[in-house]
Amino acid sequence: MRLNKFLSSCGLASRRKCEEYILAGRVSVNGKVADSLGMQVNEKKDVVCVDGTQMKLPSQFEYLKMHKPKGYACTAKDERGRKTIFDLVDSDVRLVHVGRLDYDTEGLIFLTNDGDFANLVTHPKFHFEKEYHVTVEGEMKESELAVLRKGVVENGVRMPAAKVKVLGVEEKFTKLSVIIDEGQNHQVRRMFEAIGKSIRLLKRVRIGAVVLGGLSRGKTKPMTEEEIAFFKGAK
Repeated sequence: MRLNKFLSSCGLASRRKCEEYILAGRVSVNGKVADSLGMQVNEKKDVVCVDGTQMKLPSQFEYLKMHKPKGYACTAKDERGRKTIFDLVDSDVRLVHVGRLDYDTEGLIFLTNDGDFANLVTHPKFHFEKEYHVTVEGEMKESELAVLRKGVVENGVRMPAAKVKVLGVEEKFTKLSVIIDEGQNHQVRRMFEAIGKSIRLLKRVRIGAVVLGGLSRGKTKPMTEEEIAFFKGAK
């Protein structure tokens, strides 16, 4: 098994992040610092450590969905000392977040110790839809909706097209459903900034076939077998 896959399967982080650990010289195999991203390890015999702590494959996997609140960072430890989503999780298992949400964005996110599952959900080749509910100030013109649907041009580059639908207009705000199938950084916020709209609330309500539903802010819930199977069936 490739070293980065082994580390990811142990629940350390995504495969790409695990490669950063290897390149930083933080990973050792049988007492020697790993010096190759393509290094193969025997998961039954080799002793693999990160920062001196031995990594072991989990005996069973956990799959959780969380309603991430605003004001929490998607990281195990925040360099700025902010609260993280793992402050909300009561588990003895080393979990990683699957994908991420901005500090000021709330909604659905997954937590797991199954590195293969995390890699599957975030792999760009599968284009799993992500749906957001967006509340913006003011009303939306049809011309603005058309730009979002076609793909906003930012710095001369056209962003991916989005499925956009108005859900309702209340007082001075418009609520919309925005569906994207790519994961560019801050994509939804950048889309609305490009057309001069200020976002009041941004919430992710669906990833693929898994919906947030009535899950309360800050709470977690085990994913169902059907929800897990939806992603694993995409292999």
